[in-house]
Amino acid sequence: MGDTTRNRHGNDNDDAKAPSSSPETVYYEGCPGCAMERKKENSTGTPYKEFFYVGVTTLASALPISALFPFLYFMIQDMHVAKNEEDIGVYAGLLGASYMIGRCFASLFWGVVADRIGRKPIIAFSMFSVVIFNTLFGLSEKYWMAIATRMLLGSLNGMLAPIKAYSVEVCRPEHHALGLSVVSTGWGIGLVVGPAIGGYLAQPAKQYPNQFSEKSVFGRFPYLLPCLFISLIAFAVLISCIWLPETLHMHKNLEREVEMYCDSGVAPHREVPHSEKKSLYKNWPLMSSIIAYCVFTLHDTAYSEIFSLWAVSDKKYGGLSFSSKDVGQVLAASGAGLLLYQIFVYRHVHKYLGSIISSRIAAVLSIPLLATYPFMTHLSGTKLGLAIYCAAVMKGAFATTILTGTCILQNSAVPQNQRGAANGISTTAMSLFKAIAPAGAGVLFSWAQKRQHAAFFPGDQMIFLILNIVEVIGLVLTFKPFLAIPKQYDFK
Repeated sequence: MGDTTRNRHGNDNDDAKAPSSSPETVYYEGCPGCAMERKKENSTGTPYKEFFYVGVTTLASALPISALFPFLYFMIQDMHVAKNEEDIGVYAGLLGASYMIGRCFASLFWGVVADRIGRKPIIAFSMFSVVIFNTLFGLSEKYWMAIATRMLLGSLNGMLAPIKAYSVEVCRPEHHALGLSVVSTGWGIGLVVGPAIGGYLAQPAKQYPNQFSEKSVFGRFPYLLPCLFISLIAFAVLISCIWLPETLHMHKNLEREVEMYCDSGVAPHREVPHSEKKSLYKNWPLMSSIIAYCVFTLHDTAYSEIFSLWAVSDKKYGGLSFSSKDVGQVLAASGAGLLLYQIFVYRHVHKYLGSIISSRIAAVLSIPLLATYPFMTHLSGTKLGLAIYCAAVMKGAFATTILTGTCILQNSAVPQNQRGAANGISTTAMSLFKAIAPAGAGVLFSWAQKRQHAAFFPGDQMIFLILNIVEVIGLVLTFKPFLAIPKQYDFK
């Protein structure tokens, strides 16, 4: 069979203090998962190289999702599909939702496939789809083409489910929280740096007339440059996937058990035959954490779209009259703040508070923060800049804390051989909520702009009130009996 067997605690050392009941670790030659387990056993340090791969891959996948938000308003204007200015939000919401609609239908499929053939092939194919379809979106001149390319990009970019599983499979149990926080950080930075790229590089002939001519390709396709820039980043990541190690166990004899004793004190892990696997849909710790995760995702996606639409809308409609470049600068600052928070602050927050309590505190603090947004329209100059930059940075930090905490709960609720499928279910459900969020946010934004003089929460005040209601629902779902905790998960 070509198998090699070695006791993890070292049979050559009679003084080794291993539990008498601990089983032998059985490794299979040629299995990438076993090779990764050996590597983790021999190295107790943080796998910075693997985490770097996880971070940049997640970042490249997240960039195109929200890069269109700063120029979406102007793109719909240029396509001449809205009959009047107040209706632009509806068409913008549908276009923003098309990516998530595509991902909703395909995420579970990609998660299951990643459990069968490995994480690496799905990650590489997802990067390839970003290169192709994100570039085609930048070339879209018709509304139907923009919708089609975004939907195809969403359905073929199945990276999120396998990368979450991958992030905990490349490290020892004590580093699982850090691994998932790398995914959340890369994702969060991508969702704020993407719009920054879109804001700075969209309509280059208008923003930088000395460098770009109206007759050039970027003058004819004013939204190609940011999409092409992101596609080039994805292409570089696609090439780097050559050095990405696989983590899925692929044993020649699947009937034979593989026992792995975790040094962290967690009960021995056993690769379970397919027929013995518990249905993921009956795993309430998993499903309850997914439900909470989806509600918070609905809130954050709606916030991202509403923030961009609100910031660029005219002050007579309760907005800030920002340009797409102004929005890009705010989001770039938010991304920088989020990066610093993840590197220097989050690990300490998680260490002392745990995933659940830190998520609750972040949700509570987000509510009064959002309530201040409608009043920023009365500010100007330095006061407005200081207020909006601080609010954006804090909102990003709170969102990352919540989403990372719920991701940790999800991955703690299932064994390795079900993580791809579990994250596929999570991504499918999340994508459904993320598809609803932009469409609903666009309709809500258009409706709010038409009621500027209403007596009850006029205009943008109603928008942020509804966002806060969704946040409160998510907060409630982090308490019992709504949230069930995985038995092996030690939380504070």
